[in-house]
Amino acid sequence: MMYLCPFLEVKYMASREEIFKHFSDSLQNTGERFHILDHRVPVEQQLEYFSYSYKLRRRKRGLKDSDYDKYMEKLASVASPKEEKKKILSTLGASSEIRAYRLLEHYLQEADEELVNWTTMALMESRIIIETELSGERQIYISTGLGGKAGKMRFYVLIPSVKMASFEAYQHEVIEKEFNWLFSKNDCEIERLTIHKNYVELVVLIPMSTHIRQIMEIVVSECNIYGNFLSDTLTVTNVKELTQDEVNEVLKIYKKSLRKR
Repeated sequence: MMYLCPFLEVKYMASREEIFKHFSDSLQNTGERFHILDHRVPVEQQLEYFSYSYKLRRRKRGLKDSDYDKYMEKLASVASPKEEKKKILSTLGASSEIRAYRLLEHYLQEADEELVNWTTMALMESRIIIETELSGERQIYISTGLGGKAGKMRFYVLIPSVKMASFEAYQHEVIEKEFNWLFSKNDCEIERLTIHKNYVELVVLIPMSTHIRQIMEIVVSECNIYGNFLSDTLTVTNVKELTQDEVNEVLKIYKKSLRKR
């Protein structure tokens, strides 16, 4: 079993723009199976889970029928401390037994709100361990803050307008039409497309075989045929969606760069 955690943040026109391309190429060449966590789990919580789970695996032991009965009772009890439940969930996640997976699957449906992410991580770990043992193939787990869906990775993209000019009505139409058509054509799925006064926010699912840099260059280029109004300086991340304050900071930096040109 192998864990890869590419917490990717890229600003185009920077040297790191090839990171995802190299990562994607390497995965395609391994011939191994990879899994993308569908649920959005903050990076900090994922790292905490990995660290905790690693320590448990070092002293891993088999589970008895009595253990399952005890775990079910404690997980169902509102009196059980949060830390005790986390330990139980991680113990189940480190197991290669189908029964452990089913218990996690069941608990996720009614998990305490503050333990949903932890349970999700345990369920993914259990699934990978089981599939590794059954198939004999090494499984690759891809961990990002934004997660994914059906083998596709989720990205957040911020695109300012050229020189921070306000979009005109026809440009709104061009963005909506070209984005939806071009992403759909490349087997990508737009989850959110928000056109603001002078910038665009995009949340999109992209197949591992598709290089995000290439498709974004195509989309921006096609839109700019109708007036060169989208900047080629993009912010792309699979860590999280930017808050409004973070968006404002990115746009502030972009404005400063315009004055230096």
